[in-house]
Amino acid sequence: MAIDEAAPAKVNLTLHVTGQRADGYHLLDSLVVFTETGDRLHFASADALSLGVTGPMAKGLPSDPTNLVLRAAALMGGCGAMITLEKHLPVAAGLGGGSSDAAAALRGLARLCNRALPDLREVARLGADLPVCLAPRPRRMGGIGEVLAEVPQLPPFWLVLANPGVAVATPAVFAALADKTGKPMPQTLPRCASAAELASFLRMQRNDLELPARHLAPVIGKVLAALAAQPGCLLARMSGSGATSFGIFADPLHAAAAARAIAAAEPGWWVRDTALSA
Repeated sequence: MAIDEAAPAKVNLTLHVTGQRADGYHLLDSLVVFTETGDRLHFASADALSLGVTGPMAKGLPSDPTNLVLRAAALMGGCGAMITLEKHLPVAAGLGGGSSDAAAALRGLARLCNRALPDLREVARLGADLPVCLAPRPRRMGGIGEVLAEVPQLPPFWLVLANPGVAVATPAVFAALADKTGKPMPQTLPRCASAAELASFLRMQRNDLELPARHLAPVIGKVLAALAAQPGCLLARMSGSGATSFGIFADPLHAAAAARAIAAAEPGWWVRDTALSA
């Protein structure tokens, strides 16, 4: 038996850091969406568990038990499988790629071996992004990532993702954040009728990690400027802890044209236009 599972990129439309626990974990309030762009995992029945890594972004990724995919797979209690991770997303890019890959591994092994998914608390121990990635759809993510809430239906919009090829370490970005007691988003999120309305709401919110990330990797400012300069871009913002940034567009034609223009001007960057995942 062989199956495939998508591991979509996670984009933080907002990311408010609202506190820090005594154990060092940061408290977040984030509006999260997932895109059609992402990695893919392939599963084949086998006696033992193994992992191979392929794809354009595979260089340097381990295939040993330190890989988060195998750490997640271990939670499935001896479910044997030959897993191939087809890596398309840049690493350490603020797109939740590793967490989405691990979550896809859990979903794929549950299907392959006809088993239930592990307890959410076990999943959360692997990383703050794992719970929201396990069922990838727009949601509000709170706590250290384990508090998930449904959000009003979002209007249609398209994203252009751009990464300058610079890896940014999440711990370093959090360490550089001066104020860790930011205000959360409004208690009730509005129902936006259009991409323009959504962008207007998002402009009143923040990614608190953008400033420290830009201090560590100044090229992020260049990426944001490139996105903001494109015709039809309603908002440009960094995702997660960077260095990937995104632009919001109301239609796929402007998004595609923007991605082509940025890729032509900056051939060394990773650039994709994408819709949200279904």
